[in-house]
Amino acid sequence: MIYDHRTYTCRPNTLKKQMKLYEEHGWDAQRRHLGDPVVYGAVETGDVNSYIHIWVYKDAADRAARRKAMSEDPEWIAYLQKSLEAGYLVSQVNTILTPAPFFAPKASG
Repeated sequence: MIYDHRTYTCRPNTLKKQMKLYEEHGWDAQRRHLGDPVVYGAVETGDVNSYIHIWVYKDAADRAARRKAMSEDPEWIAYLQKSLEAGYLVSQVNTILTPAPFFAPKASG
């Protein structure tokens, strides 16, 4: 099992606008392909212009297959275009995590 931890940073004072855009145009399409995230939330301390989400996959092949299917979804493509046009995002950092041997993660999907 792997976790895909993603951090997105928005221009100051645009985080709520980005989250609303995603809620209206991206949330359903992304969940349709990736399932429910483990976490999806705004950062409250530190870089408060950021939000994170964490998705769980069986392995790298599962992640690649789901993300490929999502990348071909017209609804997801339309959301990406709207997000690009809005210009709220300034950076993205993706980190793939594997659970520690003593941690019993919950499956998602």
